[in-house]
Amino acid sequence: MLKIAWTSEYCHPLPANHRFPMEKYELIPDQLLHEGTIASANIFHPEPLDERHILTTHDAGYWQKLRTLSLTRSEERRTGFPLSASLVRRERIIAQGTIDCALFALQYGVSMNIAGGTHHAFTNRGEGFCLLNDIALAANYLLINELASKILVVDLDVHQGNGTAEIFQITESVFTFSMHGAKNYPYQKQKSDLDIELADRTGDDEYLTILKSNLPRILNSFEPDFIFFQSGVDVLATDKLGRLGLSINGCRERDRYVLEICKTNEVPVVAVMGGGYSPEIRQIIEAHANTFREAQELFF
Repeated sequence: MLKIAWTSEYCHPLPANHRFPMEKYELIPDQLLHEGTIASANIFHPEPLDERHILTTHDAGYWQKLRTLSLTRSEERRTGFPLSASLVRRERIIAQGTIDCALFALQYGVSMNIAGGTHHAFTNRGEGFCLLNDIALAANYLLINELASKILVVDLDVHQGNGTAEIFQITESVFTFSMHGAKNYPYQKQKSDLDIELADRTGDDEYLTILKSNLPRILNSFEPDFIFFQSGVDVLATDKLGRLGLSINGCRERDRYVLEICKTNEVPVVAVMGGGYSPEIRQIIEAHANTFREAQELFF
């Protein structure tokens, strides 16, 4: 069964003029349920992550600032969010959701978090709408509990997974692979194990050729026993922050390829949704929904 993490607390209330499209977290499950891709039994509702797990990945001093809502004004601006207790709780729930998804993926081959992909959160700071790094937290959970020994992060959001790269910069058991816009945020990149920088307006054919020539090579050389897939849809040509040129069909082919290679190689995979900022919300929902459709079709 495809298990999907979702809770109404993903839809954290923000000022009406905030550019981050939080409404997608309500609309994605509604669409999937309406069309019959999933049923209510596919959805589970995670609880907030315990702080002992947070401290496996994030500095105690940084967590103390989040817990007590005492980020400096500069630190808060860097996150892009007005800091609040409900926002910190939301981030803890997202992170627990990705850990729970990892456990379900070990059982069913794949699991998905309707939120997640908070790859700009560093060991000691938040950035770019990310306070806690759910991928890193879940990867460390698997490693600490000896549920996986070699983890591959496939980050295909249009923005480099800079926080994930920093967290695992000296961790040989985690391989970080990021394909992202060369001229896009973050403007000061970190060093992943493999970074591929893409020119503005890179389209379907070139993008998929690059992905298909690199991902099998990584699997063959690193031999992961678990994969986290950051499946941001801000690679779309319509995305107002993306600067790449993928069509919705190209993005769907990207997702199918990644999920199919995981299934073929019998490597459990968790997909997290990442970014998506097209002006028309229907384009964001359709692109994200395709990721779930492909997972359901390929695995079940």
